[in-house]
Amino acid sequence: MTLGMEEVNRMAPAVFVAALGGIFEHSPWVAEKVVHLRPFASVAALHAAMADALRAAGEAQRLALIRAHPELAGKAAVRGELTAESGREQSGAGLDACSAEEFAVLQRLNAAYNARFGFPFIIAVRGHDRQSIIRHFSERLQAERASEMQESIEQIIRIAAFRLGDLIRDQGQPPIFTTPDKDQR
Repeated sequence: MTLGMEEVNRMAPAVFVAALGGIFEHSPWVAEKVVHLRPFASVAALHAAMADALRAAGEAQRLALIRAHPELAGKAAVRGELTAESGREQSGAGLDACSAEEFAVLQRLNAAYNARFGFPFIIAVRGHDRQSIIRHFSERLQAERASEMQESIEQIIRIAAFRLGDLIRDQGQPPIFTTPDKDQR
């Protein structure tokens, strides 16, 4: 289903939240925070408002959002319990086709990352392959907790941009993000 920006702006508040509640993984509160700000001029304006709402949230709410994200090639993926959005994203990055060695590496990294930070590793996987994901995973495992929490929030905001771009047609506007930043590859 693809929506038009005008359609999004005209939705009843409950319909807006239902339609956009999955943009931020299991966190419809983000859509609830911005519904009253309509009309939005573009998908980019909607995304900016949602990103601002997330950044303005308290640390506990931001941490809950980070923890709502599944591990990459983790238990939820193995059990087939990913949201449709997460499943498409992980599959698009080839995480559903890991070799036994890659899967073992990701499992070790997931365990080490969760033990160090207390939340799952988050990366906007679009445009990445398994090797670049593993490389970023290994590098970010060396970060300090506060900076890694901030990086996770920024990655979630990037994921949301891709999801909004997939969901909403924005006539005459370029996508918010099309490929990873040069430092993301």
